[in-house]
Amino acid sequence: MDTLFIAFIGSFLASLGFGVLFNIQDKKKLFFAGLNGGIGGFVYELCLALRLTDIEANFFAALVFTLMAEILARKMKTPVTSFIVCALIPLVPGGTMYDMMIEIITSDPYEALALFLRTLTIAGVLALSILIIETLTALFYSCLRKGKDYAKNHKRTIR
Repeated sequence: MDTLFIAFIGSFLASLGFGVLFNIQDKKKLFFAGLNGGIGGFVYELCLALRLTDIEANFFAALVFTLMAEILARKMKTPVTSFIVCALIPLVPGGTMYDMMIEIITSDPYEALALFLRTLTIAGVLALSILIIETLTALFYSCLRKGKDYAKNHKRTIR
């Protein structure tokens, strides 16, 4: 339980810091950008605690924070990217990239290649999960608009 709390606080602070770096000036939006990152870090650690792999944990965490970003962006009337980018930063596999560079320097090409493929896989999974939620959200709102348009154009008159 302590690990989940620490992951939440660490991801919240990292996302908050990147929100400041990206110049989110509204304090409310900055807080929610940090909160979204904290939720992503919490879901990631929760998935690891449930014995999912690192790749699966990244996938589910990105699904959750992207869905939250879509909701927050619509409620606060702000671009969704300001919430997604801040929440994505704690999940980026920077440590794996660093380890890959160390393996390249120490002349272990096979381990460097394995770490490169792992980094590429995690980055791809993060992008895929964002793409899935963005596509489903666009489809949902498109169907909602078409349904409203249909209802508006086909009103029944009450006699």
